[in-house]
Amino acid sequence: VQLQAFGGGLVQAGGSLRLSCAASDSIFTTNVMGWYRRAPGKQRELVATITDLGDTVYKDSVKGRFTISRDNARNTVYLQMNSLKPEDTAAYYCNLKGYTGDYQYTDYWGQGTLVTVSS
Repeated sequence: VQLQAFGGGLVQAGGSLRLSCAASDSIFTTNVMGWYRRAPGKQRELVATITDLGDTVYKDSVKGRFTISRDNARNTVYLQMNSLKPEDTAAYYCNLKGYTGDYQYTDYWGQGTLVTVSS
């Protein structure tokens, strides 16, 4: 499975961006799609995830500002980012966890897309 992410860019603080990520295949009925980010000099962190049933998890600092959604028919996950802050600046990575049975998941990663928020 290949993941391709789109939508990064430069935006002023308070602005919005929408990231999208399309998976090349839908071979996993049970799966979790999500977004992670890595800021310069920091470790990668979870931003938001959504299961195939629509259950979501968000990093505390993005709750109320970011919304994750998915279109299962298009194997695509979205991240709507509003009220962006300079501390949201990072490379954002799309992730797919495909359930392979026996409580095991296989990870797939897309290429990073850079989000830069200017103050």
